[in-house]
Amino acid sequence: MHIGAYLIDNPVALAPMAGITDKPFRRLCREYGAGWAVGEMLNSDPTLRHTRKTLRRSDFSGESGIAAVQIAGNDPAQMAEAARYNVGQGAQVIDINMGCPAKKVCNVSAGSALMQNEPLVYEILNAVVKAVNVPVTLKTRLGWHDEHKNILTVARMAEEAGIAAIAIHGRTRTQMYQGEASYDLIAEAKSRLNIPVWVNGDITSPQKAQAVLAQTGADGIMIGRGAQGQPWLFRDISYFAEYGRLPDPLSVAQCGETALRHIGAMHEFYGERDGVRIARKHIGWYIAALPDGETVRREINRMESAAAQYDALAAFLEKAPETTDRWPCAYR
Repeated sequence: MHIGAYLIDNPVALAPMAGITDKPFRRLCREYGAGWAVGEMLNSDPTLRHTRKTLRRSDFSGESGIAAVQIAGNDPAQMAEAARYNVGQGAQVIDINMGCPAKKVCNVSAGSALMQNEPLVYEILNAVVKAVNVPVTLKTRLGWHDEHKNILTVARMAEEAGIAAIAIHGRTRTQMYQGEASYDLIAEAKSRLNIPVWVNGDITSPQKAQAVLAQTGADGIMIGRGAQGQPWLFRDISYFAEYGRLPDPLSVAQCGETALRHIGAMHEFYGERDGVRIARKHIGWYIAALPDGETVRREINRMESAAAQYDALAAFLEKAPETTDRWPCAYR
């Protein structure tokens, strides 16, 4: 799979998720085999460029792989300038957010709300592509609501504008993350396009990944929520695609070590106060299904010290092999 001049040998991607796909998580997912990872959404408003949140989200230093930066907004000129600015800061690919369903994003006519305004979509796509000399990709959905699924129109405009690849989540905005993702229109979009297509939505196992690829003919898989608490999913998907079977599972100790490295990296990246707070959700995703995991999660969530949080998690994970001989996994 090619994104502009970049060759992706393993087109299994980590989807951009605000508040989740930060540098520590991207690095971990790449370590487990993600062939592409897009950074957290950056607001195109230039007045927000130097906030602590934006500076952290735009930190790709020391990271392997292509630096793909996602921008969000509703003004073509501002989006174009945001693209130029981020390329100047080292972005190798610009990704346009046209898929986020969050109210605070859609209420300012950004994210998936843009799909209600096709002329504006056309302006933004063309403005951003013309503004930079790096590949521009698009992340979007089937449409704004179930009665107006206009992904085929948006996909055609994207290709005509020079978008290098498109990632499509198999839901409308009104569905948010409810119900099941649908892939029929993604298959139709792929059949009409000459640019690479990522298929996204509800891909939580290697078996599902293969089935969805077969159904859609897509060029790659994009994983979002499925990677939460199990970054080794990328390893399993790649192995399954090559050999037609799952690899031997990681041991409980190996999974625990991964979780601890992740939390330690978050503490280092964010510092004590923010690191403890942001790590809580990841800890929950890792341990909730383990015996006594929910009880321990609630206890750890009351801790304010990074050392206490890490030590409590380490103590729990050290004892985990005594209560289970395998890490919980829905697809094994």
